Amino acid sequence: MAEPLPPTRSRIPGSGLAKGLAVTLRTMTKKTVTAQYPDAQPELPPRSRGVIGLFEENCTVCMLCARECPDWCIYIDSHKETVPPAAPGGRERSRNVLDRFAIDFSLCMYCGICIEVCPFDALFWSPEFEYAETDIHELTHERDKLREWMWTVPAPPALDPGAEEPKELAAARKTADKLAAEAATAAEAAELAARTAEQAAQPEPPAGGTTTTSGPAMDETTGTTSGTTTDANTGTTSGTTSGTPEPSKPSDPQDGAS
Repeated sequence: MAEPLPPTRSRIPGSGLAKGLAVTLRTMTKKTVTAQYPDAQPELPPRSRGVIGLFEENCTVCMLCARECPDWCIYIDSHKETVPPAAPGGRERSRNVLDRFAIDFSLCMYCGICIEVCPFDALFWSPEFEYAETDIHELTHERDKLREWMWTVPAPPALDPGAEEPKELAAARKTADKLAAEAATAAEAAELAARTAEQAAQPEPPAGGTTTTSGPAMDETTGTTSGTTTDANTGTTSGTTSGTPEPSKPSDPQDGAS
């Protein structure tokens, strides 16, 4: 048995037209606000998708962004380079060196998949959108142009109190500490070399076996005299003498009378 249809509400003829006219009247009574672009720049949210910036130092040429791009608008070229061992007796390693990184924004659909899949945070969104060109070939931005867009990337929001330090700051601080340690080591080596050169420039003592003799000195309390002889080659002291002078006899007044 079929269910009965719900009762339909009766419509007043022309109600839809009345509602449309009401919306028009409300809009007409409001003040129109027009942004005078380009004199007045729009206030865009920080996460606006304008253009993509490349942080080249973080790129490891993993090709993940190019493989995941649905439009195939990312072009990457690289070559392998042999890195010497970090420690003596170690093994040589090979690493990828980036030769070209380009994005064709005439094909890009701004989906952001390349930024999301990048495991090393090498791609970032910038809110800049004023890069229109009269030639479509100019919309292919090479890595130098993509690096310039990094200056327009807004700073990330502040972390909550007690949160872990971002890995970008930790990596930058680690690199800075390493460079400071290398500079300190180089300064110490330069100072040691200068000190060694200064010592080498000092004149050496003559090899004739000269002897330095200190004159006799008399102690006023005891009346003793002493003298030392120092060999310049061996540094030994010899010939130390000491003696007590005999007291002089008083003169006899009778001898003077005679």
